[in-house]
Amino acid sequence: MIAIAALIAAFLAAFLLTGAVRRYALSADMMDVPNERSSHDVPTPRGGGVAVVAVSLVGLLVLGVVGAFPLAGLIALGLGGGAVAGIGWLDDHADVPARWRLLVHLVAAAWVVAWAGGAPALALPAVNWEWGWFGALVLVLFIGWLLNLYNFMDGIDGIAGVEAVTVTGVAAVLLWWAGASGWALVAGLFTAASLGFLVWNWPPAKIFMGDAGSGFLGFALAALAVLTWADGGLTVWAWLILLGVFIVDASITLVRRVLRGERFYEAHRSHAYQHASRYFGAHLPVTVAVATINLVWLAPLAFAAALWPAWGVVLLVVAWLPLAGICLHFRAGLRE
Repeated sequence: MIAIAALIAAFLAAFLLTGAVRRYALSADMMDVPNERSSHDVPTPRGGGVAVVAVSLVGLLVLGVVGAFPLAGLIALGLGGGAVAGIGWLDDHADVPARWRLLVHLVAAAWVVAWAGGAPALALPAVNWEWGWFGALVLVLFIGWLLNLYNFMDGIDGIAGVEAVTVTGVAAVLLWWAGASGWALVAGLFTAASLGFLVWNWPPAKIFMGDAGSGFLGFALAALAVLTWADGGLTVWAWLILLGVFIVDASITLVRRVLRGERFYEAHRSHAYQHASRYFGAHLPVTVAVATINLVWLAPLAFAAALWPAWGVVLLVVAWLPLAGICLHFRAGLRE
């Protein structure tokens, strides 16, 4: 009951703080004005993700102080997430050169992998692969990629919030089932904080997340995947399955844009979800579709991967193939 009360408090705090940020953004004229690369039509306040960051970091501190989860997790998630959110907040207010943002992102990623003790053995059908320094490098790049793709995928109303709520919510259930109650509470904290923001960001959005929030959530999800895998709570295959919608869309889009010689780091409107929102003439159907895919298709497969980790790579292929087909159908990475 205490845990449930704490999660309700986190939701209410994020909800109220997002409203306060929105009022401040309106008074300070912190508006996201539509341009040719935007997926929205009217000027909208931005920066609401700061509420998710604040509530999550305070919540992590409280959980760490009361001993609800490992101190290493508090240090890795708290300091790494704070650094990522900080550089994102600066970028929201004054453009920070990409090289400095990337440096902070990779340092934060390496920080998490170091606290995780390197790369855990990778469960495969015939063997547990001890991949040492190579695995550690892959995990650093994975965290950096997920952090940035989360920002890329935060392009229509509600989609980033829905992804955070459904992925962390399912992960919390899986971690609780696996006996990792402390990590389940941490995942639940991110669920509650993201849900408090999502109420305001639900289509039609009253406020946008901003780079600070999207970067923080991308980092938090990747860091949770690495830390809970290392701590024996949940296999990385389950996390990769749950994150499939964002990873597959962003990755296919990136590859296609690079192959065409485009500047992949520039803003654009060629993700599958953006094409889909224009096809349906609204953001809501796409956002609801992402939630449905996560809960109906990916969640059961993630549970199966948690139950049979050695077959996780096979289940990952099963989970991702239809997603790739959907992305190709909606012309991910192709111009309008």
